[in-house]
Amino acid sequence: MRVAAALVYSEIPFLKSMRETSLSNGVVSFHHAPIYGLICGLLRLDSSTSQRAFMFFTMRDVISAATRLNLVGPLGAAVLQHHIAPISEAILNQWKDIPVEEACQTVPLLDIVQGCHSYLFSRLFCS
Repeated sequence: MRVAAALVYSEIPFLKSMRETSLSNGVVSFHHAPIYGLICGLLRLDSSTSQRAFMFFTMRDVISAATRLNLVGPLGAAVLQHHIAPISEAILNQWKDIPVEEACQTVPLLDIVQGCHSYLFSRLFCS
């Protein structure tokens, strides 16, 4: 959960209590997507807006990581985001509003690469 949601939307007491509970016991075990959906629901955002925003934030975060890794420059990142926008819109339209029972994915290659995460951490933050 992005801590900002509990701080920004202080009029929603549930977010504050959820944040305090998770921080007080030292265990934070939330997946980003369900918490994002919960926050959007509490803010009364419609399904289409919530899903489009999630796609945008995900795309922005990946492109931002590529910029920090010097894979693309800032202007290249803007161009990349512009070129990817129609593709992300098509992906959104293909997968929006699927039932929760079907909302899963398997990517064996990513599971393997995830074991190298410590190397990426050092490249991102110890450069």
